[in-house]
Amino acid sequence: MNQMVLLQHFGRDTAGVDEAGRGPLAGPVIAAAVILAWPIPGLDDSKRLSAQRRLHLARQIRQEAVAWSIAWAPVREIERDNILRASLQAMARAIAALPRRPLRILVDGNQSPPGMVVETIVGGDGQVDAIAAAGILAKVARDGEMQDLDACYPGYGFARHMGYGTDLHLQALRRLGPCPLHRRGFGPVDRAGEGC
Repeated sequence: MNQMVLLQHFGRDTAGVDEAGRGPLAGPVIAAAVILAWPIPGLDDSKRLSAQRRLHLARQIRQEAVAWSIAWAPVREIERDNILRASLQAMARAIAALPRRPLRILVDGNQSPPGMVVETIVGGDGQVDAIAAAGILAKVARDGEMQDLDACYPGYGFARHMGYGTDLHLQALRRLGPCPLHRRGFGPVDRAGEGC
């Protein structure tokens, strides 16, 4: 990255919250909440970072944060409630799991987790360091989960595409049909399942 990203820092009483995995066709949605003691150089929207950089920053976040937590919503919850509600539930679980209670909670996006008083910030993962940190932890945790699940469901390439609707994944879906990790309410999965 050529340009230094300067994210706003709110301090030890503010938690940032973000999720990873709303768009994929398979796997859970994972959320994280982070309270940072001080700014960590190099934080940014996880989508703008390489996998190696995310791993490095995730280690640093876990070591230096005042508090952090990770929570998820499994595929069955996504199917039952829809992806938005499942994502918000995962965020609520991550906030509740923090070992320290924040005075202020900043959430990426424009929707609030149920029953919680938060501030929403559209594009917050590129504006607030604690939200960026949460997005990185969520993305690293979800990628790790999908890599582990690849061994349970060989042939789909989950370790390569992490469940996103790539050509490789869509070809595997057409060839093998959906597996238990797939979100059957999502159009490409539903269409692939019609022949099974």
